[in-house]
Amino acid sequence: MSMTNDEKHKAMSPFSPYSITGFLSKSLFKPNSQSYPLLLRTMSINSHAFAGNPIRSRTPKPSEPFSPQSALQTLKSLLLSQTHEPISPDFKVLPFRKGRPLAGSTTEGLKWHLGWLSLGECKAYLENSEVGLSDDSLVYLGWNHSEDVVYWAIDVSDASGLVNELGAKGFCFVELRTLMVATDWADSKAMGELAIAGHARALLEWHDTARFCGYCGAKTVPMEAGKRKQCSNELCKKRIYPRVDPVVIMLVIDKENDRALLSRQSRFVPRMWSCLAGFIEPGESLEEAVRRETWEEAGIEVGEVVYHSSQPWPVGPSSMPCQLMVGFFAYAKSLEINVDKVELEDAKWHNREDVKKALTSAEYRKAQKTAAAKVEQMCKGVEKGQNLSSDFNVESGELAPMFVPGPFAIAHHLISSWANPNASLSNL
Repeated sequence: MSMTNDEKHKAMSPFSPYSITGFLSKSLFKPNSQSYPLLLRTMSINSHAFAGNPIRSRTPKPSEPFSPQSALQTLKSLLLSQTHEPISPDFKVLPFRKGRPLAGSTTEGLKWHLGWLSLGECKAYLENSEVGLSDDSLVYLGWNHSEDVVYWAIDVSDASGLVNELGAKGFCFVELRTLMVATDWADSKAMGELAIAGHARALLEWHDTARFCGYCGAKTVPMEAGKRKQCSNELCKKRIYPRVDPVVIMLVIDKENDRALLSRQSRFVPRMWSCLAGFIEPGESLEEAVRRETWEEAGIEVGEVVYHSSQPWPVGPSSMPCQLMVGFFAYAKSLEINVDKVELEDAKWHNREDVKKALTSAEYRKAQKTAAAKVEQMCKGVEKGQNLSSDFNVESGELAPMFVPGPFAIAHHLISSWANPNASLSNL
């Protein structure tokens, strides 16, 4: 049975802001390359972490009142104005320090929230600091029409004394990865806040790495409220846009659909296994990248490649702040593993039952609570050292033989979609 054009279109369509489409297949090919029937199934689960940004559903047109260009003109007027009268819409600013967003804790349920400042508060905090509050230092994030709010981000890494001032108000700068783990993935509002913080970090990190023109070496200047940059050299004037670094991540499955290939890297915490992944090379299709990376890292030849979903990943290194993880199921044509020890520590085939056991909700819930408690401690000024590997102990104190990344990672959804085809994220 072959897929209709409509089915193919649905299979490859991107996910909406609050749902993703998962794809499952019993087996896609025989050794002679004749396809088996393709079984597709749609799963309705919460959006990936860092996706579903509530203030980025669309970019306003230049003619709209609070498009990036219009908001920038209003911002310039407000920065020059001495009035403290309330404005409409409200302008809110999210400060970042060394890639860390400002956050506060809410003790009820050990939750966190972003540390939004009004434009007036931001001006007051930065008035005597080394960071000048100007239209060039603020980056436009989006406009929430229903709440009549325009959101901005600013890098205050060079503002000495700000940590103590904001700390006195119960705020602290927290690693985005910590907030990621602390977020309740079933809470759409919290997931929206995380997506906003991820978008802001990616933009600010890109601004920091794109300070000079790659063509002539002259300084670059922000344009369109920080949506892009431009070379300041009048003879050059190159337009520079935020870069996106695509990464394929794939769950490799054997021909019988009974086992999945999982790998370990030396940087992983003990007992954690995950999917293979790798950057796409120039002139390479997504499917070619899946096959190449699987062969290079594990020595496995891949045939059919099926798209699952994608996830923004702004928690990578600062030199690559705009990674996009593109997830696939990849069906193996060979089984013998030959691990590249430079890339991986190990790679093994795991049967479905072992993978199901690795998807232990108690471990993820405990890690979530531990991270949320850490944010609370930090905001109270009593941060303590934390052994991250201990976050994944089950409540009984016993260690699971293995576990896979939590629901904040696309790897989790690839693995759980295969291991539990009838389960949804809400069942965790």
